[in-house]
Amino acid sequence: MFSKTRVAVLRGGPSSEYDVSLKTGATVLAHLPEKYHALDVFIDREGVWHLHGRVQSPEKILGKVDVVWNALHGEYGEDGTLQHILEAHNIPFSGSKRLGAALAQNKSLAKGIAKRFGIKTPSYRVLRCGDVASISELSVELCRTFPQPSIIKPVGKGSSIGVSIARNVNELVLALTSAFSISEEVLIEEYIDGRESVCGVIENFRGDDYYPMIPVEIELPRGSLFLEQEWKYGRNARYHSPGRFSASEKTEIQLLAKKVHKLLCLRHYSRSEFIVHPRRGIFFIEVDSLPDLVEGTSSYMESLHAVGSTTAHFLDHVLTLVLGRK
Repeated sequence: MFSKTRVAVLRGGPSSEYDVSLKTGATVLAHLPEKYHALDVFIDREGVWHLHGRVQSPEKILGKVDVVWNALHGEYGEDGTLQHILEAHNIPFSGSKRLGAALAQNKSLAKGIAKRFGIKTPSYRVLRCGDVASISELSVELCRTFPQPSIIKPVGKGSSIGVSIARNVNELVLALTSAFSISEEVLIEEYIDGRESVCGVIENFRGDDYYPMIPVEIELPRGSLFLEQEWKYGRNARYHSPGRFSASEKTEIQLLAKKVHKLLCLRHYSRSEFIVHPRRGIFFIEVDSLPDLVEGTSSYMESLHAVGSTTAHFLDHVLTLVLGRK
């Protein structure tokens, strides 16, 4: 019998966030406490599982472990697909269950639920490719009827993939064309000019059922209107932790992050993104059910360390929740 708890760290996957997942998995593998025995489970871009460099079925791999750390991001790993596989095999795993993962990954569903329960979010519309006869005509109509500038996002993608800012008809045509090339559903959202903030939540931490971490302020690179993918995972992104917010703004961000986590049925940990406008207040943008854990570039890790926690302690805390079936 194994004296250590066997942890399968799943990373990679058939996702547009494959590279980030590899790095998150590397963080987990590097910082797991000694009482755990880690198994590095690589899932390739076609969704094929590998253990020790050899192709093996999920059933065979999962039969060898006690618990799974889900280090995947984006499609497959964060949209409920992988969660369904793990739940079907009755294997405990980190992160949200199938329902919470699917709700968080779908930006329109997440925003709709938040709005229904009184959380302010920018004006938005969901556009479906099959309903669009002409992107040019749609762009003209949106310029007339929807607040501009606007931000265009594929509904089911994360990490700023396929996101564009549009200020006029021509830019809308380009943005919509790009977004529809990678997603059947696209979200157009009012662009709110304010300070970006992210706030993490950890369950059952330091005596709090839903412990809100210190809100982090993201300082955008000069000339950027939002945190683009190449900035988000490069070392040029600048974080202020704690963020330069008033005491009331900090408190509201933390309360909203906790509320989003609970409303969307998330589990163990999450990270919500907000825009703080100087006059209009705080707007919820989106939530990550599995924030990246890339050392040196992750706002979640920045916040974790700012509250005095180590990576190893965080991993142990979450695995303790998982093994307790919480």
